[in-house]
Amino acid sequence: MGHYKSNLRDIEFNLFEVFGRQHILGTGPYAEIDQDTARSILAEVERLATSELADSLLDSDRNPPVYDPATRSVRMPAAFRASYQAYMDAEWWRLDLPEDLGGTVAPPSLRWAVAELVLGSNPAVHMFACGPSFAHVIHRLGTPEQRAVARHIVERRWGATMVLTEPDAGSDVGAGRTKARPQPDGTWHIEGVKRFITSAEHDMAENIVHLVLARPEGAGPGTKGLSLFIVPKFHFDWATGELGERNGVYTTNLEHKMGLKASTTCELTFGDREPAVGWLVGDVHDGIAQMFKVIEFARMLVGTKAIATLSTGYLNALDYAKTRVQGPDLTRMTDKTAPRVTITHHPEVRRSLMMQKAYAEGMRALLLYTATVQDEIALAEATGEPGAGYDLAVRLNDLLLPIVKGFGSEKSYELLGAQTLQTFGGSGYLQDYPIEQYIRDSKIDTLYEGTTAIQGMDLFFRKIVRDRGQALTKLMTDIQEFAKGDEGNGALRVERELLGKALEDVQGIVATMVSALTASAKDVTAIYQVGQNTTRLLLACGDLVTGWLLLRQAVVATAALDAGAAGRDRAFYTGKVAAARFFAREALPLISAHRAVAEIVDNSLMEVPEDAF
Repeated sequence: MGHYKSNLRDIEFNLFEVFGRQHILGTGPYAEIDQDTARSILAEVERLATSELADSLLDSDRNPPVYDPATRSVRMPAAFRASYQAYMDAEWWRLDLPEDLGGTVAPPSLRWAVAELVLGSNPAVHMFACGPSFAHVIHRLGTPEQRAVARHIVERRWGATMVLTEPDAGSDVGAGRTKARPQPDGTWHIEGVKRFITSAEHDMAENIVHLVLARPEGAGPGTKGLSLFIVPKFHFDWATGELGERNGVYTTNLEHKMGLKASTTCELTFGDREPAVGWLVGDVHDGIAQMFKVIEFARMLVGTKAIATLSTGYLNALDYAKTRVQGPDLTRMTDKTAPRVTITHHPEVRRSLMMQKAYAEGMRALLLYTATVQDEIALAEATGEPGAGYDLAVRLNDLLLPIVKGFGSEKSYELLGAQTLQTFGGSGYLQDYPIEQYIRDSKIDTLYEGTTAIQGMDLFFRKIVRDRGQALTKLMTDIQEFAKGDEGNGALRVERELLGKALEDVQGIVATMVSALTASAKDVTAIYQVGQNTTRLLLACGDLVTGWLLLRQAVVATAALDAGAAGRDRAFYTGKVAAARFFAREALPLISAHRAVAEIVDNSLMEVPEDAF
């Protein structure tokens, strides 16, 4: 058996029993994919994920890609190449493409469900295979001539990258110094060094197309002065896609990382040997707005990867706990003759396992709920009827993305290290089990595409304050209506009350932060109090939404149990109700402590001398 343990039953439960995706399938833009077809797609991807894709995860960690400084090239491990080839040959990546690029049009909810299976089994495969998704961006934003690049990426299976970060700029993208010099023929020469570029060099595609943020000569400072350029590894014939001479962009270093070693993280140098020729995307200088189309996709991907890793980690721990015999039952702990029991009989192990289950399944619901909001956006755009509901859906998606990425990655890493590994005891610290690699591979999720702190600042300053609270009000109203509801014949009355209290606490944190922000108009240092609470707000919002979605699942599960669900279904639905109740009682009350801390935050921390740290 491979390392990867999927949870297809829970994915389908979310899609079809909780979020009702069958009602948008088989009609309109999704006429070719009905519910049965969607289930078949998921089953086939799961088979691929648990076999060919999962096969190389451990090997490619022990035998990572090798960089040759003489040729500035990378040789990928053979086992990983086989996994990547299997995925590309299966062509499920076509679900990410529009019909006129050879895609099979599917709603975002189904696409992200498929992505979870791939990212959980071997995340680097999905990362290297992002070329088609980048092609979609070029197809949407590029000139008619540049759409040829998108077609070549798809038809010739080229790789693609997003190129933002620079050694001295880090997360401050607007501090980037990479230059773009205009040429008489309409092209641009790119000069500079970029760092931490995922999939920037490998030997699994004949060409790699880089989407590069650079500052044109004479452009202003900050992010507004940046433009987006298409810079291929090899020049090519725009009509046929046939490769020409090498372009002047080279990988000059391959990072040696803590984990996720199969994914090549590169330093890219532009223009040091020969000109690195690029083309301005769309022939317009709107780089940061254009790149955000990629960034938003990447942040959703990171959250999905993190949540998928927690899920397989929990399921591996559960299997181990069911077979690991150690100690007597606690009720007979002083009886030397008592039989030894599996550790699932011990209260603390059960508590830990249920915490893992609740977060893994609750954050999957968060991910797929966000994807259903994206469904609304995609349907409105496909039908050409983007009304008021469309605008609110866009705002709600914007609000949820930092929660999916920031909260999803932070809680997944925390639980993998503090709970999943602990279930295995000392055995989990060994490479005999995949957990130690899961922990190393997942740590990056809290760091790239914006650290957790950056996600928290984005959530408050951009997605709440700049939005004037419109999306937040929509989300809070939906949660409040559920908390006051009575579906389930009162079986979840206590849990609904706990959800209502958690909602009040989150609203209290927001009110405290808004008050400090308002005060900063007179005393600018009050903004520090806001900054100390942004991550706290992010995590509190994540717990609140997760609790709400778990309880929504419990309502559906309770109805199924009342209707006579039997066998495996009965066990599944019973677990759903148990996880929701556990989370409401164990996790939601802790938001009160977050609120209490937020309300007493002052600026004494900011007054501590630097040399006192």
